[in-house]
Amino acid sequence: MLRQVSNSGVAVRPVDLAREHGLSPQAVRNYEQAGVLPAAARTAAGYRVYTPVHARALRAFVALVAGHGHAPATSIMRAVNRGAVDEALRRVDDSHCQLVEDRRTVQAVEVALRDLVPVAPERGGTFIGPLAARLGLRPATLRAWEAAGLVRPGRDRRTGYRVYDADDVRDVMLVHQLRRGGHLLAQIAPLITQVRAVGGVAPLESTLRVWRDRLSARGRAMLAGAAELDAYLRVRVAASAGSASGGPD
Repeated sequence: MLRQVSNSGVAVRPVDLAREHGLSPQAVRNYEQAGVLPAAARTAAGYRVYTPVHARALRAFVALVAGHGHAPATSIMRAVNRGAVDEALRRVDDSHCQLVEDRRTVQAVEVALRDLVPVAPERGGTFIGPLAARLGLRPATLRAWEAAGLVRPGRDRRTGYRVYDADDVRDVMLVHQLRRGGHLLAQIAPLITQVRAVGGVAPLESTLRVWRDRLSARGRAMLAGAAELDAYLRVRVAASAGSASGGPD
């Protein structure tokens, strides 16, 4: 475990920093080189001297990774360590905004599935004109959705016209519901891909539950990361104040 030390700059061994998080000492050194940890002082022999400030930085980074991901956490810590705290907080806000957007997407999908009214295709499939008319859409809209990869109708062998089978009609209905909810085609595309991958709408409902659980876990992890980041910021301020005053008497 990490040794209990004061905030007065007492040295902390790299192995102690690493052991707390199941890392190697080399990983700690790599994080310093990457700017995730503040630059360490060196002894006359060239050895790094880590302090409780570094310990707090590493705790903050590990906690931020759990909620924000490795790349955003790295950007946040680099900004803090170069004194750009406002930039770091903006990056934290960006992640929270993405979480909100992901929650809205899940909610929109759930509403779309709940309100989805099955429209059975005609025997042998449905042509684009009749399907568009039944949904109050223009054929050009269905063609645009096809161009975006959201719908993949087959073709009539004799005429070459688009023919929508049961799965195609399902996809059209789901896209229609989500578009009515204000979602962009680019936002809908991953969902349609997921519907096809799991084999329909019914299996997707269990997938959505897992998705919700993951979002909740991410939200909790972000809270933990915020607490550790705040603790690190406080330690940095205290260390700077101690350096400015010449340290403790």
